[in-house]
Amino acid sequence: MKTPESQPSVTQPVAAERAYRSPAGIAGGVLLLVMGAWLGFDAVVNGDARTAWLAVAGLLFVAPLVVAFTVRPAVYANEDRLRVRNPFRVITLPWASVADVRASYSSEVFTEGGDKYQLWAIPVSMRARKKANRAAGGRKGGGLKGDADSVPRRAAGDQSLDEIRELARDHADKPSAQGEPSIRWAYEIVAPVVVGAVLMAVLIVIG
Repeated sequence: MKTPESQPSVTQPVAAERAYRSPAGIAGGVLLLVMGAWLGFDAVVNGDARTAWLAVAGLLFVAPLVVAFTVRPAVYANEDRLRVRNPFRVITLPWASVADVRASYSSEVFTEGGDKYQLWAIPVSMRARKKANRAAGGRKGGGLKGDADSVPRRAAGDQSLDEIRELARDHADKPSAQGEPSIRWAYEIVAPVVVGAVLMAVLIVIG
């Protein structure tokens, strides 16, 4: 007697995680890091012992801050949650906990509990917003239906927030999108800053 063959399990495809970052911020941060490394290396090689130690302490203090505010910020979004990587914290927000996403002078996400977190990786450019509004006004009524040039455009930051709002609206009721917000401090940034500050203070005190 033949036994029925087991049915193969069907797995649902997992949507790719979307990442939002600021290319201008990253480029500026890398430039500052290169300049700081060059100046620090010159001070270590050509300066006296105290100057060399001050340079090392200064790099320990400044470099992590530059990374924190320029290279580090990012926002990741998938069908289950929003993960916000800010300079000193990582905030994970299941979609069910997200109440709203807004942008005035900065991009912010609000939770159902009333907390507010800034999205450092999605800066608000008033200049880009005004430019997009002028371009949209100039095309109003001036294109054929379905013409790509007749579709109103929005600033890049506003487009990113539109995508995040859509993800929150579409997936907030999913079982995998339930839960409470969680926060993790970026000790990998805080620790070297504290060490550099303490070392600089010691060097200044001892002269």
